[in-house]
Amino acid sequence: MDSTTRTTPSVEHRTDDGTSLHRPDEASVFAGTVRSDRPACFTLQNGLQVVVIQDHRTPVVTQMIWYKVGSADEPPGKSGLAHFLEHLMFKGTSKHPGDEFSKAVLRAGGYQNAFTGFDFTSYFQHVPREHLGKMMEFEADRMTGLVLKDENVLSERDVVLEEFNMSIANQPGNRLAEQMMAALYLNHPYRHPIIGWRQELEKLTREDALAFYRRFYAPNNAILIVAGDVATKEMRSMVKETFGGIPAQPSIPQERLRPQEPPPAAQRSVTLADARVEQPALRRYYLVPSARSAAAGEGPALEVLEQLMGGGVNSYLYLSLVVEKQLAVTARASYHSAALDPSLFEISVIPKPGANLSLIERCIDEVIAGIARNPASPEDLQRAKTRLIAQVAYAQDSQEMLAHWYGRALTTGLCIEDVQRWPDDVRAVGAQQVHEAARKWLDKKRAVTGYLVKDSTPQHWEKL
Repeated sequence: MDSTTRTTPSVEHRTDDGTSLHRPDEASVFAGTVRSDRPACFTLQNGLQVVVIQDHRTPVVTQMIWYKVGSADEPPGKSGLAHFLEHLMFKGTSKHPGDEFSKAVLRAGGYQNAFTGFDFTSYFQHVPREHLGKMMEFEADRMTGLVLKDENVLSERDVVLEEFNMSIANQPGNRLAEQMMAALYLNHPYRHPIIGWRQELEKLTREDALAFYRRFYAPNNAILIVAGDVATKEMRSMVKETFGGIPAQPSIPQERLRPQEPPPAAQRSVTLADARVEQPALRRYYLVPSARSAAAGEGPALEVLEQLMGGGVNSYLYLSLVVEKQLAVTARASYHSAALDPSLFEISVIPKPGANLSLIERCIDEVIAGIARNPASPEDLQRAKTRLIAQVAYAQDSQEMLAHWYGRALTTGLCIEDVQRWPDDVRAVGAQQVHEAARKWLDKKRAVTGYLVKDSTPQHWEKL
């Protein structure tokens, strides 16, 4: 991933061969989620929530289990533990040792993956429908049956450390994002990178992983989503038979409480100078409410504001910086709505060679000030809302995406109805609401501005 890629918030993805991939988080929890038919939902006596999304166009199915625990739930001093456990979940159980699970997925002609976020950890398999029962049995088994040996844990810790080197230490753009998040959040655990701080990663142990596993991996802290060529009645009996005998974990709290942010009082800036920078960049992160923590109507207004400001070649930032002033190669905005707690609104600009970053920053401020002074025109507002709602139609062919977005919504405090009514909420957004969102939330006191620049000073690289 190069230095121009949006990287925060992020999730860690695992492939079938056991390696992990660093992947950017999508901007909207709702983009491309809503189907005309409502998914079926039920809950087992042990607390496991189940969502069934029927899609009979092809004889395949996606099983995705989401645990309501992520990097923001880690004990102090143990950053990276949620993602480390995600790796270790592929080490096998006494019933299915080693990589038996992974081999079964491959033999079935399917694929699997896993990812960790601030608020969740998820594992999924995409297989022909006749293999769903076996995949469900594997997943239920490793909910409580994980077996870890010291040699496996230590070798996997080395894998995670190498991933840190590749995705953070050797990627100036990702390192800038890491430093900006630490500056944006003064108190909330979102300030810690999902992959962890290196000095804490180096000390994670088998006992740390097992304690975290036993505390959070339980049916009453999980959501199972099955999307594809299945029937709801069949799923009720299959899920009950497979997961119903797993006991609930009574110590799991009903409410996820974290340290919260004090009111922002000062604008901040971060400059990362690195000789490896090939493309300078300017970013700005604003602390804003997430879809879950926003007041009524504020989340959709921020979605529309994102489109107006940086949602394509007709957006205000693009027209100002790329077309009119010709200072930038690209300019975009992203609202990260999928979070349990307050999240961020991001602006990202890639300047043209030789362009002045201070001038670009002033242009960004002018665009924001213009939106805060004057409501958007009816034409611009309608264009932005149309672009957002069109994403719904584009995503209907992917059962995996549907399962992914419902899971993200449910693990970050939303419900099925929130997802279903999202297009109507966007349609209801008025110009005044967008104007108020810009005025209220895009205040530089709530922001961190980041500069990625090339350092011409001779470097003596530390061996990592």
